[in-house]
Amino acid sequence: MSSSFDLDNRILRAKSALHEVFGFPDYRGEQRAVIAAVLAGENSLLLMPTGMGKSLCYQLPARVFADEGLGLTVVISPLIALMKDQVDAALKKGLRATFINSSLRADEREIRYQQLAQGRFELLYVTPERFRIPRFNEALAANKIALFAVDEAHCISSWGHDFRPDYSRLGDHRRRLGEPLTLALTATATPAVQKDILSQLGITAEAKVFDHGIARPNLALEVLDLHGLDHKIQAFMAFRHANPGAAIVYFSLIQTLERFSHEIGKLGIEHFCYHGQMGDQDRRRGQEAWLASDRGLMLATPAFGLGIDKENVRMVVHAEVPGSIEAYYQEIGRAGRDGLSAQCVLLFDDDDVSIQNDFLEWANPDPGFIRAVFNLIDRNLARARQEGFDYLRTQMNFYNRRDFRVETAVNLLERWGSLEGRQPREWQPLETPPEEYLDQKLYEARMKAKRHKLYQMVEFVKMTATETGEACRMKQVARYFGFNESVPCGICDLCLERKRAGHA
Repeated sequence: MSSSFDLDNRILRAKSALHEVFGFPDYRGEQRAVIAAVLAGENSLLLMPTGMGKSLCYQLPARVFADEGLGLTVVISPLIALMKDQVDAALKKGLRATFINSSLRADEREIRYQQLAQGRFELLYVTPERFRIPRFNEALAANKIALFAVDEAHCISSWGHDFRPDYSRLGDHRRRLGEPLTLALTATATPAVQKDILSQLGITAEAKVFDHGIARPNLALEVLDLHGLDHKIQAFMAFRHANPGAAIVYFSLIQTLERFSHEIGKLGIEHFCYHGQMGDQDRRRGQEAWLASDRGLMLATPAFGLGIDKENVRMVVHAEVPGSIEAYYQEIGRAGRDGLSAQCVLLFDDDDVSIQNDFLEWANPDPGFIRAVFNLIDRNLARARQEGFDYLRTQMNFYNRRDFRVETAVNLLERWGSLEGRQPREWQPLETPPEEYLDQKLYEARMKAKRHKLYQMVEFVKMTATETGEACRMKQVARYFGFNESVPCGICDLCLERKRAGHA
């Protein structure tokens, strides 16, 4: 803990860096209070919607701590796809930043390990799985750790909507590093998940909790009960006519996205697409064109929007029901960041629920399936490299083209360090998956929690205006996250329906 005099000077240096390094005229929202707490050496948990400036809360202290010779800021992130963009942006600001993850070739990783061991960096992005690599731990041990920042901290909790096993080990890694100053950050966490984050990181007793709040008074939430893709497209066209500005339409399944794209393309609606089966260059090209446009329309799977700060999105549409209220809130939160009104529409079909149940199964293959995929690659490497995913699908005896369990299993094996290589021709089995990742009871508990979250999402969709307590969609979202909002938003479909009926 710094003395009052030291802290005052540190805060002044941070304000100077805010202008000169990061180019911002002032802090916004909770940033000032959070950064002051971090600079004072206080462990903290920050809940702040995506796009509101969470990254500044560790990047700015990283610069101040590095200038004082206090050491390295380590940022734990699950988002490999975003690390390069985040590091590129930090480098442009003059920060000595890098990332180390499985997207690098082995020789590139070795160079960065050497640079890390030499103390060349002030800001380092890694996935939690990287701590399994002895070479990484050896290089990291040569550094003093000034700040341990855990982004997407809800991944720590098995009660969260995106649990990752290696996140639950971060408390052990933190203790091994000497319990450095810690900042946990997330956009969405229920009270139970918040408690679990603090407990697992070992900072429960002394941590400060900063909650930006859940209310977004400029977002008008609406749910339409429809049947079939044709009706969804008709409804979308009406909303698009009324909201011609920048917009995003989210899909759970790539197949549905492609059908939707084909149909609106026939109607002459220009748009971009973003999903995992596209090449990296095509995704990036579409993303950059959409970011530069005031009227661009993006059809995307949920990965789109993470780390993207576009203020003037006027509409977010869900063409399929999300798997949880956390996912729904995170995705609608990309609308109206400029504070102006924005429309958030969910096009609901009862069949979506069964599709989402299938999606949960495909996105979370069971331990036996993952083990079988690894063994196929390991024991038949030449054929697996030559025939790729088609070979794996054939050997696993399923042919539903919407079922992407094989792709998910390969991604998990790569993340866990069991498989190397981004493309089938590059695959190289390294070691069998860790047994703790293949715990059947833990898998079943996680799947039960995910199904319950989907049930809560469907309950939200099925709300009616006549329910007790002045049913309001934004109030319901707030209650889910532990806030007791007493005043209806006044602009969601349920509030407007009551007004039309003369009840409010």
